[in-house]
Amino acid sequence: MAIDFDNLEVVNNQQAKQFEVKLDDDVAMVKYQLTGNIITFTHTEVPPAYEGRGIAGKMAKVALEYAKDHNLKVLPLCPYIKAYILRHPEYKSIAYG
Repeated sequence: MAIDFDNLEVVNNQQAKQFEVKLDDDVAMVKYQLTGNIITFTHTEVPPAYEGRGIAGKMAKVALEYAKDHNLKVLPLCPYIKAYILRHPEYKSIAYG
């Protein structure tokens, strides 16, 4: 089955504590921990076969919008999320550091 990269669905898998995208038999994810009103993003991973297609950026945007919509402060321990926030100043107001 061909993957439509323009219309990927990012799902918040609360049980696994990750925002994820299903890619055939693989999964791309942004892992997080939720403590009170702080969401800590710990790791972003896209399977090598799917890198360079904007998947990490799409997951980061959905994850940060989720934080914003739920009045959460973001602790970006993950280097990718930290860099994404630097490139998208609209998220600086919800980020620590």
